[in-house]
Amino acid sequence: MAELDPDYPVRSERLALRPWEPDDAETIFKIYSRADVNQWLYTLPLTRGGLAELVERKVARRSLAGDGSGLNLAAVDAGSGAIVGDFALRVWAAAHRQGEIGFVVHPAHHGRGYATEGAARLLQLGFEDAGFHRIIGRIEARNEPSARVLERLGMRREAHFVENELVKGGWESEVVYALLAREWRERQAD
Repeated sequence: MAELDPDYPVRSERLALRPWEPDDAETIFKIYSRADVNQWLYTLPLTRGGLAELVERKVARRSLAGDGSGLNLAAVDAGSGAIVGDFALRVWAAAHRQGEIGFVVHPAHHGRGYATEGAARLLQLGFEDAGFHRIIGRIEARNEPSARVLERLGMRREAHFVENELVKGGWESEVVYALLAREWRERQAD
């Protein structure tokens, strides 16, 4: 796996993915303070008290440089300039060239294909620029919209862990999707 510090913004057809900046704090709050966003995350809705810490973490994640490192990128609609979501690519296990993608799109922008487009661009970065062998996406088992996105990306459902995590006081199940670099290349050739 190669270290990766992309030239920003990373562009797709309609999105410019760029690192979060301290000035984006209000947008981060508008996304992560929503109960409908957090229903699929490990977190409770963000409060003003937790905002500074979250912004600091997101701003710091700008490069892939070893286990636990990653990119947290604001997805900006190139036409309107609006931030539509938060996209992540992180190193899961550098020695095994494993990565993970994640995405959160503000509900006001659902249904426009932003999740699929942004996540596809992250897969491209991970496989072509960072040299990952395998990239996973993990979701809460009931999160059908995200499952559809991962399936549209060509990721296969590899595991369904039943009630494997105690989250927010209740047992939740996790589904893991994955894609190999050779599968990515085959899809790009088609």
